[in-house]
Amino acid sequence: MAAARGLDALYQEIVLDHAKRRVGFTSLADHPEQPAASERSATSHQRNPVCGDEITLRAVVADGPEGPVLRDVAWEGAGCSISQSSASMLSELVRGVPLEQTDRLVAGFREAMRSRGALALDEEEYGDAAALSGVSKFTARVKCAMLAWVALEDAVRRA
Repeated sequence: MAAARGLDALYQEIVLDHAKRRVGFTSLADHPEQPAASERSATSHQRNPVCGDEITLRAVVADGPEGPVLRDVAWEGAGCSISQSSASMLSELVRGVPLEQTDRLVAGFREAMRSRGALALDEEEYGDAAALSGVSKFTARVKCAMLAWVALEDAVRRA
């Protein structure tokens, strides 16, 4: 039981670190909307009306030799530590990843968040985002964790 508490504390520390560090966080006004000629971008704004979390995320997609790649993710927003750290973890995880893999990561994250604690995210595949697995036990917080992932999915679809 002590090991489980230690792991929970470690995960909480990772979440708080990302909430402070916020990888990919920038003023989108300073982040070019028009990418290079071989790239396309789109922005998505998502809001959680229950708690007031907001994320605006811009995805830049480039054509790579093996197919489209998510070249860059930038976001701005405000909200609880879960929504902010989730956006940070997402940005760190998907930058430079083929869109096919990005789609799979979003689908897997959504499945874990809907599992009510039955599914844990694989640390090797999801990196720090695996620390959010426990959020799925708290249905009121799932939307907080999903906000950036939904914004990414929407932006990529429109890019």
